[in-house]
Amino acid sequence: MQRVTGCLVALMSWLGPRVAVAQPAALPAPETFGYRHLVVMFGRDSVDVLVLSQSGEAAVRKPLLLWAQGSLPTPLILYDQRGPYPVFPFHPKEVLRTCHLAIIGKPGIPLVADVEGKNPNQMFGATQPSAYYCQRNYLTYYVQRDVAVLRYLKKQPWVDAGRVVVGGHSEGSTIAAHLAAVPGLVSRAVYLSGNPLGRLMSMLAEARQAGDTASATGTFRRWQEAVADPAAADCVGDDNRNTYSFSTPLLPVLLRAQVPIFVGYGTQDRGVSGDDYLRLEAIRRHKTNFTFRAYAGREHNFFGVKDGQVNYDDFYWDAVGAEFLRWAGLLPE
Repeated sequence: MQRVTGCLVALMSWLGPRVAVAQPAALPAPETFGYRHLVVMFGRDSVDVLVLSQSGEAAVRKPLLLWAQGSLPTPLILYDQRGPYPVFPFHPKEVLRTCHLAIIGKPGIPLVADVEGKNPNQMFGATQPSAYYCQRNYLTYYVQRDVAVLRYLKKQPWVDAGRVVVGGHSEGSTIAAHLAAVPGLVSRAVYLSGNPLGRLMSMLAEARQAGDTASATGTFRRWQEAVADPAAADCVGDDNRNTYSFSTPLLPVLLRAQVPIFVGYGTQDRGVSGDDYLRLEAIRRHKTNFTFRAYAGREHNFFGVKDGQVNYDDFYWDAVGAEFLRWAGLLPE
């Protein structure tokens, strides 16, 4: 089951002018675009980490925000003749005054890609990635890898180890939630557009809303296959191991976490019922470490919805980003 989220197209649609860069024969290094490229060992794997800091302040001790990448096997830095696209879904200029930003690359996926004249969703969402990637594209690997990376980063002199925030959107939110539940690992977490009841519940909600009984039946069948052999990894779309790991309900993990968690979601997102249910459970269990923000009329990527269609002219990521960054103490009030 190949999944194309549309997130790349959605986020690229709001971009303004970018700084042009020359087009060399070979792909440029991340440093060309202002990022530090760190390599952290996780078992036998070399893990690529990009760090963005305020110019001249790479060695200054600051809080750290680690952003968990979403679902597509996409290089972190995409560029064309106009320059690089943003790596983070929020504008980092202001937040770099107070913290360092970090993001981890997908396993076996290049860090940089020239997308001149191409559709990134078609390049990375509808093509078969390498076996190296497929063998590692499941939740347990990502969580264990990211724990190792965070523990490495917290030892660096330029990181304030007592103020480490982790965040993610969509699939990245699931990873962020698991990291938040590791005792002593992070100080706060941001959970955006996730579904605490699991990925397949979002797919079922979409099918039910559309009155698509065949799609709903297919989703149940897919889950039955994944449950029957949850370790199967055949690298065909979202294989059993990926499906099982990201569709197992996340609610117990979120409720187990002790750190403050910002939960943000659009009321038009297909996962809204899961987020609302998390809120009900947090109230019932007297959990006071959650901050909920339901963005009225917003869909999965926080665009508005007009006449039943996503309105890509109604961009809201900046407002969402500003809110959770202020909540995390990374932007001034």
